Amino acid sequence: MSFLSATLARVKPSPTVAITNLAQEMKAAGADVIALSAGEPDFDTPDHIKAAAVRVIGEGRTRYTAVDGIAELKSAICAKFARDNDLSYSPSQISVATGGKQVLYNALMATLNPGDEVVIPAPYWVSYPDMVRLGGGTPVIAETSLETRFKLTPEALDAAITEKTKWFIFNSPSNPSGAGYTRDELQALTDVLLRHPHVWILSDDMYEHIAYDGFEFWSPAQVEPKLLPRTLTVNGVSKAYAMTGWRIGYAGGPEDLIGAMRKIQSQSTTNPCSISQWAAVEALNGPQDCLAENAALFRRRRDLVVAALNAVDGITCPVPEGAFYVYPSIAGLIGRKMPDGTVIDSDETFCTKLLETSGVAVVFGAAFGLSPHFRVSYAAADDVLAEACRRIAAFAGSLAPA
Repeated sequence: MSFLSATLARVKPSPTVAITNLAQEMKAAGADVIALSAGEPDFDTPDHIKAAAVRVIGEGRTRYTAVDGIAELKSAICAKFARDNDLSYSPSQISVATGGKQVLYNALMATLNPGDEVVIPAPYWVSYPDMVRLGGGTPVIAETSLETRFKLTPEALDAAITEKTKWFIFNSPSNPSGAGYTRDELQALTDVLLRHPHVWILSDDMYEHIAYDGFEFWSPAQVEPKLLPRTLTVNGVSKAYAMTGWRIGYAGGPEDLIGAMRKIQSQSTTNPCSISQWAAVEALNGPQDCLAENAALFRRRRDLVVAALNAVDGITCPVPEGAFYVYPSIAGLIGRKMPDGTVIDSDETFCTKLLETSGVAVVFGAAFGLSPHFRVSYAAADDVLAEACRRIAAFAGSLAPA
């Protein structure tokens, strides 16, 4: 009889982490591997943020803090929400955790009961469905398509909602597709949510500041203030400020929900790293020049990758509005054969063989709930991206019709 929890059988390891680890192992063994599987900026944390961390270490601010964040950071988060999103929160409505992932996890653990459903648009970030399952809930996948530019239609959202729906998870700009919703597109979704007052909204705004071509970011409760009492607005410093390893995520929401999340956190990790919290204060309150600079850099890389992939026969790559991912379709390559006779029968096979034969690590679309696609993270240097795209084109070009 297994000593492992039955809960463990409901989830699987993160595919993005698994592929990134495999690529690292291959590189350590001497293989020539380009890893475009991790969602992590490749440049360093800004100097003024690092300097703030060094300063507080010297000041001895290295002890336990309040469970869900120091007062100074909560104040900075309230100011950020007001400044950037026209959302008004008090410090008692703010939760700070060890990364955005823990914020999401705490919220779902604190609210889900067996039988509760959570509507998740596909393609989705790989962890959403498994976190729902860990909480005893049931993920309900609402598919988008290349034709809708990976954006959920109001009709599809309405069809997915039942009397059992507890949450709707919303992510814009999206991981993995980079799709960003305009104000009007988001308004159409919030109109549906107004008709279903039992549904709560979990808005993952992590890529808010990584957007292009004049795209204007909007958050659900900003578009429809009537939804504020049942919305958890989640964000963090990881992507915008290149602080992935610092592990600071945060959220604003109703006080009762924030209190429940605090209870969960008090029995798991307790407070996030004190030094990281002070660094996050500096990130939110300090100079913001890096946001536009980083977005301009990512835009150039996006254009490079989109153009290169669209030049490959059998691959279609839409232009994303934000984040640092593209989510190309390989529908035109399914069924083709490698020189050794292997049939490309799925996006997982495509990505596995691409890594084995060409040394490019990307993530297969089935991991994100929508096939046949793959995700490329273009958070890498221009020459690295150009070489990766050359290898992808060569691999695709080696495939023969069945």
